[in-house]
Amino acid sequence: MTGLLLPRRSVLIGAAAIASGAQAQRMVDLHLPGGPSQRPTSRAWPQKGEMIVQRARPPLLETPFEVFDQGVFTPNDRFFVRWHWGDIPTSIDAKAFRLAVRGHVATPLSLSLDELMKLPRIEYAAVNQCSGNSRGLFEPRVPGAEWGHGAMGNARWTGVRLKDVLDRAGIRPGAVAVRFGGLDQPLVPDGPDFLKSLDPDHARDGEVMIAFLQNGAPLPLLNGFPLRLVVPGWFSTYWVKMLSDIEVLAQPDDNFWMAKAYRIPDTPGANVQPGAKGFATVPITRMVPRSWITSHAEGAHVAAGKPLAVRGIAMGGDAGVKAVDLSVDGGRSWVAARLGRDEGKYSFRRFDAVLAQPARGDLTLLSRCTSTAGVTQSMDPIWNPSGYLRSQIEPLRLVVA
Repeated sequence: MTGLLLPRRSVLIGAAAIASGAQAQRMVDLHLPGGPSQRPTSRAWPQKGEMIVQRARPPLLETPFEVFDQGVFTPNDRFFVRWHWGDIPTSIDAKAFRLAVRGHVATPLSLSLDELMKLPRIEYAAVNQCSGNSRGLFEPRVPGAEWGHGAMGNARWTGVRLKDVLDRAGIRPGAVAVRFGGLDQPLVPDGPDFLKSLDPDHARDGEVMIAFLQNGAPLPLLNGFPLRLVVPGWFSTYWVKMLSDIEVLAQPDDNFWMAKAYRIPDTPGANVQPGAKGFATVPITRMVPRSWITSHAEGAHVAAGKPLAVRGIAMGGDAGVKAVDLSVDGGRSWVAARLGRDEGKYSFRRFDAVLAQPARGDLTLLSRCTSTAGVTQSMDPIWNPSGYLRSQIEPLRLVVA
């Protein structure tokens, strides 16, 4: 792996171009209810193709939804971007980079990339999804980034087991958390560093990865070069980018990003009534089944009197995809879709079907995923004040003419 040296102006020019609109490629309608849903796209960001710009600093870049119809793996240059702080390194010397492992360990470590990559490698496919993916579709609206469905991506990740690194350092008895930090920094003096932690048993389960390749190539800078944590089946808040520090703690992690942020109601489906207060919360963790029809855009016209071929993608959350069913009558009846190749339980999976000839008029298609853990998407929407964990069946409205 060679160093990635990007001039500081690369990101700043991209941000300035978005702010001025000079580099906007087109406007995209995310079909968000109750508010403005048009967003500009741009190619001005380093190592990125055309992306939907939700915010310039820190960069929040959404994957255009049509990309998900091109295959189950999201190209690196179209992979969504989400940072919490705007002070992000714009150049990293891979030779000088070190990963620190410290805290409640027997042997503190300072590992170079060369040393890290001498450890046994693992590889698997896994969906990386923002906790607030699809937040813009919540009704009533909630504050935060008004994402459509594009704050997610699926990649084949290559790296080393976090377990092997922790075992090399030697976790001492009494450890209660493993905390991760990256190279990004707060923009204000009292801003809390972005830190996330896992239980030691989870951190050492053999699946959690320190990744250095994404779809067979070095991680893009904006997706975490040179290292990022991969926590398969869990939301991306735990997938710390530009990972540079691992600290084993002998006490619970009470930092802001664990104790106060990224928490959901401790209720079934994380669902509460709009305006509810005083409910108990827990950290958001595991993803849940979701599915989307990708072959047609919202409001697309299709031919009457001809069989309707549809396709899409599904994910089982923290498990695999067992089945996907489709409905054209509002969920009163369902037909099974054909599943594509299984790329692993944490990956997107393709589905397709040929539906009966639709009659002229408006047509609403529904897709419903059932995971190998036996969890099935619900027709019922959820609501919580953070706009997290959207999981309901997503309707696609077509015009048959």
